[in-house]
Amino acid sequence: MDDVLANTHEKLINIVLNEFSTTLTLKELQSNALKDLLHPKQLTKIHKIINAPDFFADIEVKADAIETVYELSKYYEIFVATACMEFPNSFRDKFDWLKKHFSFIPWTNIVFCGYKSIIHSDYLIDDHVRNLNAFKGEGILFTAPHNLKDTTFRRVSNWKEVSELFLPII
Repeated sequence: MDDVLANTHEKLINIVLNEFSTTLTLKELQSNALKDLLHPKQLTKIHKIINAPDFFADIEVKADAIETVYELSKYYEIFVATACMEFPNSFRDKFDWLKKHFSFIPWTNIVFCGYKSIIHSDYLIDDHVRNLNAFKGEGILFTAPHNLKDTTFRRVSNWKEVSELFLPII
């Protein structure tokens, strides 16, 4: 969900630029993992912010995600898996966010988990290599600042590319 359907990293960038004392530029923040850029105290603060209620409630949807996932749902059974156990306060926000933006996905197809190795499907589109490494089907890496150097998996950088990969040409 995060950084695949939701612009989570962009929200964090805005927090860093507006609430932290930093000399980092927008370009630096958009092209690197925050864990590689921020001071450990800043990372601790970020984790507290992420775990606060309502953090996930208003994150913007990735461009073309709603339309593409809706079209995909006509051909595939769609599940949304989110590894949210690290941030227990995120459950309600994420569930409500999905209901608001992806209401066509039934609640029975939303999976809150720790490791996504429990997912058994044909494809997994994810931004974290660790989730794809443990996956038994075909893993597809969704481009994010923290995975730019990885070359292990097939990569998509946006939902238009997902559409081209999985939807018939009309």
